[in-house]
Amino acid sequence: MGETVSGKVLGGSFIIEDIGADRIVTPEDFTEEHRMIAQTTEDFVAAEIAPHDEAIEKLNYELTVAKLRQAGETGLLGADVPEAFGGLGLDKVSTTLIGERFAKAGSFALSAGAHVGIGTLPIVYFGTEEQKRKYLPQLASGEKLAAYCLTEPSSGSDAQGAKTTATPTEAGQFYVLNGTKQFITNAGFADIFIVYAKVNGTDFSTFIVERTMPGVSIGPEEKKMGIKGSSTCPLILEDVKVPAENLLWEAGKGHLIAFNILNIGRFKLAAGALGTVKEAIGLSAKYANERVQFGRPISSFPLIGKKLAEMNIRAFALESMVYRTAGLFDEGLAEVDHGADNVGLQAAKAIAEYQLECSINKVFGSEALDFVADEGVQIHGGYGYIQEYRIERIYRDSRINRIFEGTNEINRLLIPGALIKRALKGELPLMQKAMALQAELMEPMPSREFAGVLEQETHLLAMAKKVFLMVGAQAVQKYQTKLDREQEVLSHLADMLISIFAMESALLRTRKLLDRSGDAKAGTAVDMTSVFVHEEFGKIEERARETLAAMESGDMLRTQLSILKKLGRRTAVDTIGLKRRIAGKVIEAEKYVV
Repeated sequence: MGETVSGKVLGGSFIIEDIGADRIVTPEDFTEEHRMIAQTTEDFVAAEIAPHDEAIEKLNYELTVAKLRQAGETGLLGADVPEAFGGLGLDKVSTTLIGERFAKAGSFALSAGAHVGIGTLPIVYFGTEEQKRKYLPQLASGEKLAAYCLTEPSSGSDAQGAKTTATPTEAGQFYVLNGTKQFITNAGFADIFIVYAKVNGTDFSTFIVERTMPGVSIGPEEKKMGIKGSSTCPLILEDVKVPAENLLWEAGKGHLIAFNILNIGRFKLAAGALGTVKEAIGLSAKYANERVQFGRPISSFPLIGKKLAEMNIRAFALESMVYRTAGLFDEGLAEVDHGADNVGLQAAKAIAEYQLECSINKVFGSEALDFVADEGVQIHGGYGYIQEYRIERIYRDSRINRIFEGTNEINRLLIPGALIKRALKGELPLMQKAMALQAELMEPMPSREFAGVLEQETHLLAMAKKVFLMVGAQAVQKYQTKLDREQEVLSHLADMLISIFAMESALLRTRKLLDRSGDAKAGTAVDMTSVFVHEEFGKIEERARETLAAMESGDMLRTQLSILKKLGRRTAVDTIGLKRRIAGKVIEAEKYVV
């Protein structure tokens, strides 16, 4: 039923199995400790970062480093580091809350995020006991700062195309590293670099490189479109002698470290995007209430309200996805024994389990932020284009997220690819489900009446899964081993999976809210879920139609389109009215609302 014997939810199982609302983590489940951690982060940003925002944005290294150390003293850099190595060892829900609340710190959030995430986690999950004892306490306290060095001038998303080399010395005591890494966040002031290089030009491996090692140098700062307050420089390695004990895990295992740390990085990016989405909604609603045109605030105009409602709905879906995924990680990583000899293998397996969900969060989160930032600028009108207004910076800063941590195009290829690989390995009965569905689809489907709250939306989610299985199975059968060449088809399949995970996350969260609070308190969530499910289902139908038309023609295509039409049979809802109601709540609160 999509679960292991231990009851852990399997990655990707959402497409073939339904789970109960009680199995997912939602913001309504936060404990007092979670809320305290979130408040501590908010207070730190408000008191220590916001007053210095302008100076940080001008790339003041000294100030950024001082503030990072201060964040370390507050405990905000050690949340992911086990207590045994000087950290707090918090759960993933807590660290996600920190990432989300840090988002208001702008460029500083990126500096902190790169340090605690992709900079420190390789040592947390893949370091030896000695490496952890040597580096983690200083990284957790902010005494030392980290950077992650994967991208090269000639290789970005194609990580294994890296040209940086690591040549072992004759005695085997050192590796000599040569190469250049590009676009390295924190490079201007980092002390520790996680560097990927090929041992003997073939075995992709990972090394802990210290800034003070002879041969390490930093290139000039890049002049960027946004995130101007973060440091982005090349790292140049010229005959750098790195002690053999600074090899992370084993030679040739670098791809496992890189890909799994990128998985976590993608998830953390979505959490940061969520924080900025909420901020943009607050700024836009407040401005819309204050800006008077034609004798009344622009928030009273339905088209402005529609924008605010759509921004809020996307935020609700994203928030539901992010904390659901944090809960999955807490389940999976809880089983990792940090004292075991094979801790690296355990960690890699636990993180890789939710590779698909991480990519889904990354794509949906980065695109939701771009949508919200763009609409935020539009609501601000001409003032949205002026640097004095925060929304202008949010707009510029948001654009990098669709490129960071693997472009959204690469992630769209990874999402169905990961699902199919799991099926081929026998980890998910995907094709069995698809084959069983074939006979069912040929049967007549009686029309249904929907009366209960979210009853039709629950039905549409089930139909969406069937649409995906139908189209996905057709693609696998038609293209077989050449499916990876059909990038447009894979992208459409990815978009369908993203919509389904988002729909289900919002739906399960709202059901949970209804069970706890009843119709009165869950009204806005019900409205948002209804709009979201109906609109996403329409997108799924469109993607399915296009994909089927690319694969078939004539009678076969007509048959498949008639099945699609049958699966999509539904009663229209008044999305205009629902959005007006949602907008009213956002305008009244002047912030993101549930």
